[in-house]
Amino acid sequence: MAAINVDLGKDSYTIEIERGLIHRVGEKIRALTKAEKIAVITDDHVEPLYGNTIRTVLTKAGFDVRVIAIPAGETSKNLQVLSDVYDGLSEFDMSRSDAIVTLSGGVPGDLGGFAAATYMRGIPFFQIPTTILAQIDSSVGGKVAVDLPSGKNLAGAFYQPKGVFIDPDLLKTLPPRYIHDGLAEAVKYGCIGDRELFEIFESLETEEDLDRHIEEIILHSVLQKTKVVEEDEFDTGKRQVLNFGHTIGHAVERYFHYSTFTHGEGVAIGMCLMTEQTEKMGITEKGTASRIIRVLHKLSLPTSIAVPAEELIPQIMHDKKRRGKKITLVVLRRIGEAELLTIDTSELPKYIVTG
Repeated sequence: MAAINVDLGKDSYTIEIERGLIHRVGEKIRALTKAEKIAVITDDHVEPLYGNTIRTVLTKAGFDVRVIAIPAGETSKNLQVLSDVYDGLSEFDMSRSDAIVTLSGGVPGDLGGFAAATYMRGIPFFQIPTTILAQIDSSVGGKVAVDLPSGKNLAGAFYQPKGVFIDPDLLKTLPPRYIHDGLAEAVKYGCIGDRELFEIFESLETEEDLDRHIEEIILHSVLQKTKVVEEDEFDTGKRQVLNFGHTIGHAVERYFHYSTFTHGEGVAIGMCLMTEQTEKMGITEKGTASRIIRVLHKLSLPTSIAVPAEELIPQIMHDKKRRGKKITLVVLRRIGEAELLTIDTSELPKYIVTG
């Protein structure tokens, strides 16, 4: 088992990574809370797979358990579904000393975490991520949110969990597309600060190679994100490097109404388009973009998009990294080294080129 301590003062917590961990989370959560009731926030894809398991292990640990399953998919990460979750918590007669467990990919994790941050002005929560994207990214760092009609994650908070329990065995029920989708974020970690992780991806030849390295990839990714979060918990400085690929990626998702490209596919496109352009501008070491493209193609991820840049740029104007007429981009110097570049929004056409 790997245990990673996230050092955030009074909000510190531990991330545990181990195969089969879901069968032991009841006793682990019991050791961390005096809650009597636990509401499990999941979705209607995960609940049939692991709903009975989580009910059993939490009940055996002495909790009164209710499972709240929301519709799967990004379109559920909205204020109406959040209101439905609040109603479920209220009907379960939750108190401030009770707790939430999110058992899910990123959407119920984000929405359930935001419910925990805001219900009764905050109740404890724990995360059991079930997708690779959630295991290496969205479950680490305390960002919780829902989407608004005008953009992604625009209503949110920083609210740290009391513990994160990562079980790589939960990935076995995922279709390959969603494994590869999540690994786009791991490639990102390699690009911005972990050359060894990027080289692991370059060495992969088969799905069997990937399966053998998956725990190593998860550990590298969690360590990379933990390091950045500890340095900048509230995303005011260095943590913004975690947005590499996301400025364009979020714009792509929003342009297609969150229905055509997954989050990881959008990030993959964003990393490639930005790096191809910054390489041409002399900011990024020559050959970097082609290395990223080769790795992403191994994972069957898209690296370009047939949408005119002028149609994506209005979507980028909703980006949370924009401050008035300024926006901060994340660019690479080389594999393993990223920096923040603040530009005037009028300069975006120089950096966002799709043709």
